[in-house]
Amino acid sequence: MANMRLAVICVFLFMTSLPAWGANPELPDINLPAPRVTGGKPIMEALGDRQSTRDFSAKKLSPQVMSDLLWAAFGINRLDSGKRTAPSTRNWQETDLYVILEEGIYLYQPAENRLKNIAKGDQRKLAGSQGFVAAAPLNLVYVSDTSKMGKISQDDKMLYAGADTGFISQNVYLFCASEGLSTVVRAFVNRPDLAVALKLPEHKIITLAQTVGYPSRTLSR
Repeated sequence: MANMRLAVICVFLFMTSLPAWGANPELPDINLPAPRVTGGKPIMEALGDRQSTRDFSAKKLSPQVMSDLLWAAFGINRLDSGKRTAPSTRNWQETDLYVILEEGIYLYQPAENRLKNIAKGDQRKLAGSQGFVAAAPLNLVYVSDTSKMGKISQDDKMLYAGADTGFISQNVYLFCASEGLSTVVRAFVNRPDLAVALKLPEHKIITLAQTVGYPSRTLSR
């Protein structure tokens, strides 16, 4: 009996030492600082400055700017209910934000304000076909978890996934307009290859991608 208990304990310790599914033990998670939820430009000024631009420098975004960006995109703004900065159909909150940096691929976890490691290495080129994508410091990939959408048609799932992604993308545009950052949302993505890199199951689909970074020259309206 003692030997059996020892064997059970050893198995338990071994299992708990394994990394979570999809995690890369060689790439640490990033614990983001608390987002700054005050300040910025007035909304009408941000709307006036909102634009798409494909001009990016290689300058990296600091952890604080990433935290602010991701909170603005789809963070939790009502702690009592867990509701977010962008609406979603029936409050499904089915959109996941993957963050592709030079260091690797991460999944934004808003409740923990953390970037969970997914894959190590520079895979920015998979986030889009345009040349600037591989050099820009940060690419967001919007992924819709259709298993959260209930029993509706596939056409409706695609409609709602696209609409909900659009709400988040516009939040990113307004944040970038407020902070003087460049951004552009993109549909030209090699979805099959990117889905493999993101380790997505079949019920999770890539909708759009969005590049964010500092401009290499002064933005003009």
